[in-house]
Amino acid sequence: MESNKPKVALVTGGNRGLGLAIVKSLIDDDYSVVAAARSNTPELEELIANSDKVFFEPLDLSKRQEIHGWSKRFVEKYGAPYALINNAAIAHDGVLGTMHESQIEDVISINVTGTLILTKYISRAMLRNRLGRIVNISSIIASTGFNGLSVYAASKAALNGFTKSLARELGKINITVNAVAPGYMETSMSEGINDTQLDQIRRRSALKRLAETSEVASTVKYLLSKEAAAITGSILTVDAGNTA
Repeated sequence: MESNKPKVALVTGGNRGLGLAIVKSLIDDDYSVVAAARSNTPELEELIANSDKVFFEPLDLSKRQEIHGWSKRFVEKYGAPYALINNAAIAHDGVLGTMHESQIEDVISINVTGTLILTKYISRAMLRNRLGRIVNISSIIASTGFNGLSVYAASKAALNGFTKSLARELGKINITVNAVAPGYMETSMSEGINDTQLDQIRRRSALKRLAETSEVASTVKYLLSKEAAAITGSILTVDAGNTA
């Protein structure tokens, strides 16, 4: 039986950049959205003040021992979510040979290990409803590579493999698992790329521009829709034709 209550979507890293754009896109589609991140931001606070469908929950994916308890409290408070969008990620820009081991561990801990553990417990809650959508935010860098981002690329490539395998595990209970691979966008994640490099990226893209966060967010929203019910185990690229 269909409930009249809004479907709950959990967006990690929902406090800024692409994550915040995803939150905005989903509340426009009448989802109840929980933005989980290490800290709140003025932009998210403003959104919460102007909407009764947005909530903030502090979450640090690097503290893996706390994720199980956090997930349990989340489900007790909001119920089993319909959607999980694994967007939280960090990147340390630097050549591998000179990168500190702690930076390598940080990237893998948050982008891969923490994300997998959170998905483990949140997907368990989805099992009860035999319905759900999981979207992992990957990157075109997982397949193209980029100088100085080898660890970040490795973490996103791991998510691509995770997406395809988990889609097979959860498909029989009506949970789809997909990844969205954005190209370069004007967000804090691209601040380490200088203007000359960004201009080169624009010129070699088919559309001669960068992808907008709102365009990537719309793709995520589509994957949560009824129309996308037959899409699972896919990696959708949104990059203004950079990899065309």
